[in-house]
Amino acid sequence: MSGVRLRAVQDADLAAIRDIYNHYVRTSTVTFDEVESDVDGWAAKKERIVALGLPFLVAESDVGELLGYALAQPWSPKSAYRFTVENSIYLAPAAAGRGVGRTLLEAFLAACRDAGLRQVIAVISEEGADASIALHRRVGFVDAGRLTAVGEKFGRDLGVVLLQLSL
Repeated sequence: MSGVRLRAVQDADLAAIRDIYNHYVRTSTVTFDEVESDVDGWAAKKERIVALGLPFLVAESDVGELLGYALAQPWSPKSAYRFTVENSIYLAPAAAGRGVGRTLLEAFLAACRDAGLRQVIAVISEEGADASIALHRRVGFVDAGRLTAVGEKFGRDLGVVLLQLSL
C-alpha cells in the first residue's frame, strides 16, 4: 500500500500504541479490557513478545504517524501449543477503511510464517467488530467457534467469535 511503511515495533512506538489501544478501551467492545493501559505495560508486553521470537509490527505513514499495530501472543502457556498464537490488530481511528488493516495483517501473517508458526487464532468480539471479522475472513481465516456471554462491558454481556488460519 502506498504511503504506509511496515516495520518491527520500537520503544518509541509504545506511547502511540497505548493511545490507539486506550481509545478502544474507552469507546468500544472490541477489547474486553476496561482499564486503560500505560507505556510501562506495553514495554513489558513488547519485551515478552520479542523474547519469544513472535511478530510485533507497526504500520506508519510516510510522515511517521503510527497507523496501527499487529502482534502475536502465545495461545496457551502449555508447550504443545508452541506453534499456535493469538493475534491482535488495532488501527488508529483515522486509518480505518483505507486498506491499512489488510496491508498490516498480511505482513503480520508473513512474519508469523517466517517465525515458524503454524496456526493463528483471532478472538474477536461479536459486537462492534464486524470490520475486523470481515478483514480476517478476507485474508483466509475460517470460523472456528463462538463463545457467548463470556465477557461484560458497559453493562452488556458479550461473546466472541473464534477465527483460525492455518499457515
